[in-house]
Amino acid sequence: MEMKKVTLIGLGAMGSFFAPRLAAGLAPGAFRVLAEGERKERLERQGVTLNGVNYKFPVIEPALTGDTADLVIMAVKDMGLDQAITDIRNQVGPGTQILCVMNGIESEERVAAAYGWEHVLYSYMRISIVMDQGIADFNPDGGSVHFGEKENATLSPRVLAVKEVFDICGIPYEIDADMLRGLWFKFMCNVGENTTCALLGIPFGVFRTNEDANFIRRAAMREVAAIAQKKGIDIGEPEIERQEKTIGKLPFENKPSTLQDLERGRKTEVEMFSGTVIRLGEELGVDTPVNRVLYHGIKVKEAENERRRRG
Repeated sequence: MEMKKVTLIGLGAMGSFFAPRLAAGLAPGAFRVLAEGERKERLERQGVTLNGVNYKFPVIEPALTGDTADLVIMAVKDMGLDQAITDIRNQVGPGTQILCVMNGIESEERVAAAYGWEHVLYSYMRISIVMDQGIADFNPDGGSVHFGEKENATLSPRVLAVKEVFDICGIPYEIDADMLRGLWFKFMCNVGENTTCALLGIPFGVFRTNEDANFIRRAAMREVAAIAQKKGIDIGEPEIERQEKTIGKLPFENKPSTLQDLERGRKTEVEMFSGTVIRLGEELGVDTPVNRVLYHGIKVKEAENERRRRG
């Protein structure tokens, strides 16, 4: 299996991790961004500025037919996933592989429901990037994309094909032996950090200095761990402890995406974070009081943003 053509949908924070390196490492025209309407016009007119460099990547529209990709990278927000699943349809050919690097634990299932598991690999990101108005400054080697089959004791041909693309383009990656465990660990961290920061209005750095903030963060993470254990995924206190070191390395003023969305008056991914925890807790008989408070607190903030917008 050889991959020559790559399409990215979602040129935001996560997409900016891939785009410059894919454009530089692949043959001319082999990397493109999928967009239409006002977003397409903006990307073609203004591009994006990443680490001080302005890029105007080739943009193709979802309606384009007869030009499928070998690899599709989906880097959209949860609220945009359903539309993105529809938009990539003409990019998916018989051998196309899809990486959905967005947050959460259910996006692969949603993509596979549309295109089949033979087209979908598991993936997630471990990097902190803040993008505002098409501008982002970040350490491109300060994180990585994790991807693979559900289990990767032996690498499958399609995993090896994606690996080759990332090697050629210099994209940092890891192939987890157990991708579900990795996904749930990332989800646990996101739930604890994103929602706590969003409700309290604090950057990541506050977790280094304020134990009250950490109390909330860890309590929310423990509820996720309890649900994971019910589903046979072994994460818990050792993983919560391991995340302490990661938080300590983040720039103090970096903010998670949920807080960024609130500050910009946008809808957040709280349904995907605490909303999912609450729903799975009800299904599996796990109490989730901390996530209930985080969920409803953030929904209040969203409603206030909407009230101000309407005047």
